[in-house]
Amino acid sequence: MITVLLADDQALVRGGFRALLDAENDVRVVAEAATGDDAVRLALEHLPDVVLMDIRMPGLDGLEATRRIARNPRAGGVHVVVVTTFELDEYVAEAIRSGASGFLVKDTEPADLIRAVRVAAGGDALLSPTVTRRLLERVATATRPVAEPAALAELTPREREVLVEVARGLSNEEIAGALYLSESTVKTHVSRVLTKLDARDRAQLVVLAYEAGLVRPGWSA
Repeated sequence: MITVLLADDQALVRGGFRALLDAENDVRVVAEAATGDDAVRLALEHLPDVVLMDIRMPGLDGLEATRRIARNPRAGGVHVVVVTTFELDEYVAEAIRSGASGFLVKDTEPADLIRAVRVAAGGDALLSPTVTRRLLERVATATRPVAEPAALAELTPREREVLVEVARGLSNEEIAGALYLSESTVKTHVSRVLTKLDARDRAQLVVLAYEAGLVRPGWSA
């Protein structure tokens, strides 16, 4: 059973998400929060598999709430998915830096929302490669490249190739096809890259790659 916490200041949004998710046999909404402070408190109380986190809420906003959950050792198994709108693109990279495992747009299709919850609960981050790539490229146009983290030097050439493909929004299956590898080998490379770069998940790898200049807006996948 996948447990979910809904954090949004609009009761109508929470109600819609709850009705949709509770209709699934393997998903259960365990709590709802209308403020960022409540989101943090309830996340640490229930330790849900997934938190669907709105950004704009009274008091503590969703970014800071995400940061506090991600930094709490007790919440190591909690995956925060930020729910945003196209008007909030500038917050996407910051949300991922704060520890979010990924993000959704509020007008996403119901089937995509359910799939996103399942994927996030399983530990993956890039919920929709197409949307992820488009939003991150828009964010990246306002992001100045920074010096490559020293840890990048520890990556093997193949691991660096895999990192670039992850940043371009490809799934493990797509990376396997592009690099002529088995999917299990790709998973191993991704795991090693996460460890070497001390990244929480794939979403943080995307931001790191953009910031280091390994990937540029407009590069096709």
